[in-house]
Amino acid sequence: MAKKQTNDDTSQINTMNSIPKTYKNYINGEFPRTESGRYYSVEALDGKHIANVGLSTRKDIRNAVQAARKAQASWANKTAYNRGQIIYRIAEILSGRREQFTNEMVLLGYTKEAAELELNACIELIVYFAGWTDKIGQVFGSVNPVASDHFNFSRQEPVGVVGIISPETPSLLGMLGLLLPNMVAGNSQVIIASKQFPLPSCTFAEVLATSDVPAGTVNIITGLKSELIPPISQHMDVDVLVGDHSLDIELRVMCELESASNMKKVYFWESFISLEELNSSPNETISTCVHSLKDPYHILHLQEVKTTWHPISE
Repeated sequence: MAKKQTNDDTSQINTMNSIPKTYKNYINGEFPRTESGRYYSVEALDGKHIANVGLSTRKDIRNAVQAARKAQASWANKTAYNRGQIIYRIAEILSGRREQFTNEMVLLGYTKEAAELELNACIELIVYFAGWTDKIGQVFGSVNPVASDHFNFSRQEPVGVVGIISPETPSLLGMLGLLLPNMVAGNSQVIIASKQFPLPSCTFAEVLATSDVPAGTVNIITGLKSELIPPISQHMDVDVLVGDHSLDIELRVMCELESASNMKKVYFWESFISLEELNSSPNETISTCVHSLKDPYHILHLQEVKTTWHPISE
């Protein structure tokens, strides 16, 4: 049975409502308004208005993909050690804003315990993947035996631009579980944020903007998934789509059908936890989710194998 929200959980966050905020997209390191100018209202558990969040359109997807494509080569060409440092820096900044994230989650219906545990899990997950950046080659690369006087090496390279469809809950942990393997793999990405619980994703964009992540490497779009999935699936410059099994079956089928235009791969991973599960047994559910998201083969799925032949000199 889910725990009820208590007055203690909400008393510390009343000041957040003093200035209702309009959250914008995060594209190319900036916060532009949506092309349409549309927005929807986000309400607290008690029905009080918290903020406005943009309803993005096909044009916003186009702008985000252009920014991601432009930034991808720069991100991929950074040394593995440097990418690890940059990802670790995200954890440092997120840790410094614990209170803000916790307060936003509580406003949206989390218990304080569940919010704090999810945030701790997010930081742990970021640090975990930061350590993978310089280990991919040793774990997944190989020197292959061949019947000639050559060295034959297989190594992983990024696929390019990845579209990410975040689960509704857990909105932050679920999004990071899909984002981090992409960053480690050297890809840039366009993320469609949670519609029901968008504030953690929107605030995470502010974390990215104040970290060392190069502009355009991560782009976050808000709005209706039914409106945004078709253009990101059809876009010829998106190489892979990653989502969650909790996505409606109609939208999952749409992803796969529309992606056939450029034969992009589509993956659906397991990162979904309902809010009821989070609030009723946060330790168990978050631990299970994190264990699933730490699968290093998620990185491998977002890379291509390049094989190089080199003659052996005598």
